[in-house]
Amino acid sequence: MSLIKIENLSLSINNHEILNKINFKTSAGKILGIIGESGSGKSMTANSIVQLLPKGSKISGKIILENQNLLDLSEKQMCKIRGGEIGFIFQEPMTALNPLKNIGDQVAESISLHFNYGRKKSLQLASDTLERVGLPQKLFSLSRFPFELSGGQRQRVVIAMAIATKPKLLIADEPSTALDVTTQAKLLKLLKKLVVEDDIGLLMITHDLAVIAEMADDIIIMKNGQIVEFGQTSILAKGLKNPYSKSLFDASNYRPKINMGQLSEKPLLVIKNLTKEYDIKQKGFFSKKEKFKAVKNVSFQIYEGENVGLVGESGCGKSTLTRAILGLDHLDGGSIFLDGDVIIQGRVAKDSRKKIQVVFQDPYGSFNPRHQVKKIITEPLYLLKTKMNKVAIKDLVSEILLSVGLKPEDGEKFIHEFSGGQRQRIAIARSLIIKPKLIILDEAVSALDVSVRSQILDLLAKLSKDYNLSYLFISHDLSLVKSITNRVFVMQAGEIVESGKTLDIFNMPQHNYTKTLIQSTPNLNSAIKKLN
Repeated sequence: MSLIKIENLSLSINNHEILNKINFKTSAGKILGIIGESGSGKSMTANSIVQLLPKGSKISGKIILENQNLLDLSEKQMCKIRGGEIGFIFQEPMTALNPLKNIGDQVAESISLHFNYGRKKSLQLASDTLERVGLPQKLFSLSRFPFELSGGQRQRVVIAMAIATKPKLLIADEPSTALDVTTQAKLLKLLKKLVVEDDIGLLMITHDLAVIAEMADDIIIMKNGQIVEFGQTSILAKGLKNPYSKSLFDASNYRPKINMGQLSEKPLLVIKNLTKEYDIKQKGFFSKKEKFKAVKNVSFQIYEGENVGLVGESGCGKSTLTRAILGLDHLDGGSIFLDGDVIIQGRVAKDSRKKIQVVFQDPYGSFNPRHQVKKIITEPLYLLKTKMNKVAIKDLVSEILLSVGLKPEDGEKFIHEFSGGQRQRIAIARSLIIKPKLIILDEAVSALDVSVRSQILDLLAKLSKDYNLSYLFISHDLSLVKSITNRVFVMQAGEIVESGKTLDIFNMPQHNYTKTLIQSTPNLNSAIKKLN
């Protein structure tokens, strides 16, 4: 018997068609993977199930959860279904959590709301649930706030909130996109365990075919609001039939052509004995002041035209190192040279600043929402000595938008009008506009669809060759780092524990930590071999 059954589900928002006659079903104890690019309708399908839709929405068809059509229920009745019978895990935990409430109260809130339990019993059940997801109270007090936890720990809190009421159906919308590989592996293992132990159905929405190949029992592939392919996950091994499905599969295995020939012997970025410490909050007024070493005596070089990867788990020091290179953090020891010039923290000269640009993991947080895109991507132009006229700037904006897969007219829009993947493309366009010598890409393609990612990687490879650009790829996606870099540095607890040529590191890792990272990375080819 089906746990949830979708029949001819159609959705339009302000007369714009979003979903067109969607049909699928899944049972308790099963994992259904939903794959597709941004705008394909994956998330809107999930939002339709729980009736979290914007104004101007018109929905038709049937959404049957255990013999009741959810579209026939009132908002009051749906409030009992949401969080009660259907749990929802959102992509970004910080937006799903209340920063002013501790984690115990946030998990207990849904328990109290749906079961009418008192505070004491709700908190006890919250503690039990948090322990189930790997956050035992003896290590993670209920009084902790979200900002005191890492990204993976916050995602576990969101999972605890979703399963606290023992729902029948769990919807996970890109739950592991921003997580490092070891944390992702633990969370995916946890979700599979919950499906088995609680006999629930799981709808897993993601753009990562490798994750779906390892997790799901069945798979749906969506495009433009329609299902173009549906079947057991084994169809990935037996052969996909739809041309769009095949293109997604090819893009997932895509490897860009990078410059692997003789590189320049001139160092572009030189880091010598870099050390950075932070003060630890004192436990008492008379307690001894302690320091946390985020980066410990790190040294390395990046040469002109070279692509270098920096990998490691959350909290290993990657972001601290990035801020130091950009001149945003003061150093406690060591020095940084860019193209022969010293990077002095807090007052980087324009000539040095224009040689280095950065693409952040969360593009939305780095944009001014009041500015049009054409103004956002031309922000770095102030670093140029020669001022450009309006016509030249307009032509340059059109050129750079086209180069990242957008349209010239997109320059007139505001950032809220774009999807997450499109925002990342705009961030990349901004970093490219003054053609710097070094670009730091901090998880720059982690949120992109596989086909868009392949286009962006091709673009980056082409620009690297044409303009002798160097890249520092900071990523938790080891398969990406393997395919796009010449050398790789593995960072753990503030130290570089292993470094060398990329293929040597991946084929013959020496350090146990490196081996753990590689083993934790979802591998599409390995997963498909198991499906055969």
